[in-house]
Amino acid sequence: MDIRLRLSKITKTYPSVVANDGIDLDVRPGEIHAVLGENGAGKSTLMKIIYGAVKPDAGKVFWNGQEVHIANPAAARQLGIAMVFQHFSLFDTLTVAENIALGLPRNTRLDELGQRITSMARQYGLDLEPQRHVHTLSVGECQRVEIVRALLARPQLLILDEPTSVLTPQAVEKLFETLRKLAAEGCSILYISHKLDEIRALCHSCTVLRAGKVTGVCDPRQETAASLSRMMTGAEPPAIHASERVPGEKKLVVRSLSLPKSHPFATALDDISFDLHAGEILGLAGVSGNGQQELLAALSGEDTRAVADAISLEGVPVGRLNAAQRRAHGLGFVPEERLGRGAVPDLSLAKNILLSHQTSATVEYGMVKTAALTRIAGDIIKRFKVKAAGPAATAGSLSGGNLQKYIVGREVMRNPKVLIVAQPTWGVDVGASAQIRAELVALRDAGCALLVISEELDELFEISDRLMVIAKGRVSPAIKRSEATIGLIGQWMSGLWKDEGASQEAANA
Repeated sequence: MDIRLRLSKITKTYPSVVANDGIDLDVRPGEIHAVLGENGAGKSTLMKIIYGAVKPDAGKVFWNGQEVHIANPAAARQLGIAMVFQHFSLFDTLTVAENIALGLPRNTRLDELGQRITSMARQYGLDLEPQRHVHTLSVGECQRVEIVRALLARPQLLILDEPTSVLTPQAVEKLFETLRKLAAEGCSILYISHKLDEIRALCHSCTVLRAGKVTGVCDPRQETAASLSRMMTGAEPPAIHASERVPGEKKLVVRSLSLPKSHPFATALDDISFDLHAGEILGLAGVSGNGQQELLAALSGEDTRAVADAISLEGVPVGRLNAAQRRAHGLGFVPEERLGRGAVPDLSLAKNILLSHQTSATVEYGMVKTAALTRIAGDIIKRFKVKAAGPAATAGSLSGGNLQKYIVGREVMRNPKVLIVAQPTWGVDVGASAQIRAELVALRDAGCALLVISEELDELFEISDRLMVIAKGRVSPAIKRSEATIGLIGQWMSGLWKDEGASQEAANA
């Protein structure tokens, strides 16, 4: 069988690390080929080399049997290569249609493109509004834009980096059907995911990377999740054992929280009520764009439009308090967007501590205690095994998974009474995901009340004590994990639940 893409001895070195070390990779027409590895293993660098965004220091790239030098992404697209990045390349001030048009011929008409976008999005179950500005989109909705943009190009090779993190289980299966159809039509697919079950269900072959080198090539359909994990990390991730827990006192109480849209494309919050208890993890599931962003903003203090007593923290009405005031009352939060919201890319890890640790330990009489920031940052790097050059490294220099571990660690080290976490392991490898989840469970066991907002149902079922769903700005009743099923939660994610269950949930609270 012909080889569509062949990489031979690809090497890329940066000042502090060898990202790719003599990598060989073959991808055939119609093949769905997984690339698996920990954060920092070299996957993203390798994909950027294929897409022309990074030039290799050594090695050769062959496309349909001919050696090529892919100078830039435009040249890659000309060859028939499309890529969906984990960190998106979208302009916030442009609309969805305008962003997609940037990669298309100059004579493309925006009105016709809008119709094509709508049709493509509907075909693949990815809801999009072509005229909506990107700055109003959630992370998950931005990913949908990238996926649709790639599919519109009808590529010969499609590179997908964590494409299912924004989808319901039903939509994941629909996307898989689409990818299988594309493969059957001859399109090659390079598929990067940390969801081992997805790789085993979808992919025909798998190349495993560790520390920039190929450590194995296999048929994932013949492997178990445990054996793939061993190839990737050298060990199996520790299991988290579920157990029934008796909830403690109410730490966060939300009653009849309703908020109109903050901008035309936002989701209005509609009569949201729930209780969060000490020593429990309440998991909130939902498809991206159903009000998660707006709820997090209302709970964290970024949006202070709520009635004061609509949100109570340990009995104190905080609906009108800002984020700093709520932190002073014991609230911690991790936003879904790492760079720009969770961390300042150009600041050092030490200075990023100030985003949440503004206490007498770090600031006194208006003066920043630099040594204290360096010590705290060093402790987080050590405890959470963050791969970084040290506290002086900039946040933007870290891989996505390592930055996520750092941001979660920064909040955990504050010992909050209530912690709200959005997408805790989005785009994070198996080992790092297990570590983050274990830290959240340990925080719960220490008495913290946690609200975990995630589109990863497996994650929520693994760590949550109770589960609820957000859809179209409304939340379902909360039910015990033991009473929930993937099918039921998937159904609720479409907004199909019985509101009368809320009264029973309130009685049990």
